[in-house]
Amino acid sequence: MSPALLLEFFLLAALWGSSFLFMRLGAAEFGALPTAGLRVALAALFLLPVFLVKGVWADFRQRARPILFVGLLNSGIPFALFAFAVLHITTGLTSILNATVPLTGAVVAWLWLKDRPSGSRMLGLLIGFVGVTLLVIGKSGFSATGVAGAASIGTTLLAMGACLLATVCYGLAASFTKRYLTGAHPLATATGSQIGAALGLALPTFWFWPETPVSLGAWGALAAVALFCTSIAYILFFRIIEQAGPSKALTVTFLVPVFALMYGVLFLGESITPWMITCGVIIVCGTALSTGLVRLGRLERAT
Repeated sequence: MSPALLLEFFLLAALWGSSFLFMRLGAAEFGALPTAGLRVALAALFLLPVFLVKGVWADFRQRARPILFVGLLNSGIPFALFAFAVLHITTGLTSILNATVPLTGAVVAWLWLKDRPSGSRMLGLLIGFVGVTLLVIGKSGFSATGVAGAASIGTTLLAMGACLLATVCYGLAASFTKRYLTGAHPLATATGSQIGAALGLALPTFWFWPETPVSLGAWGALAAVALFCTSIAYILFFRIIEQAGPSKALTVTFLVPVFALMYGVLFLGESITPWMITCGVIIVCGTALSTGLVRLGRLERAT
């Protein structure tokens, strides 16, 4: 990458890493569903001027239905699940679980698109899911000193399950996009998907709207996650894909937890445990193999 593109790469990781912080601050007052609904609605508003770019509006009109639908899979449902998760587990842990997106994407592509992974990618899937399993076990409340309260265990596991379900949605969205939206203008997909997510979450946002007034800080957090972590981040992501290719763009997933962990410690007083770091490294190694970013020649030749 050129120095300018490398700067954009780190900026994207920093923006996506901060999304967990802003979601926590917003969801604490708005609740999970209104947080997700407002995030995509504001992001859609910020991105609307993109339709003025030549060819974007025409492409959106031609593929409106699949683009709107993929918005629910790629934004609406995952954002709601993550907004719920950050209310019950740390933002750092949430970001580490989010790093499994390439793993679930590879599994979905294998099952749906028959895109069978090679030997080294299969090993990566296995390593990645071992890392997730160890992370879940370490956070389930079971330890040498006893078992935590049942309510705490159940809530923690439910929040972690919500994160993993969100990654499944991302995997489904990626395969859906590859199958039905190949060739679509990326800006049309980015903007239209936020509109689709906003439409899908409109009624839940209205139904679960908080009864008490919300502070300006919570409004500011949602404006930030919509403008910086969604609208601008999407534009940066597609720029990196265009100039460096999808494989290199995908490696931003490895840096997101680093920034998220740092923000959690600095602004939320969260702690980072050696177990989280160890499992995070295992997950990142598995992801690198499963996405083909790192290859083991012997396994490649064997398959």
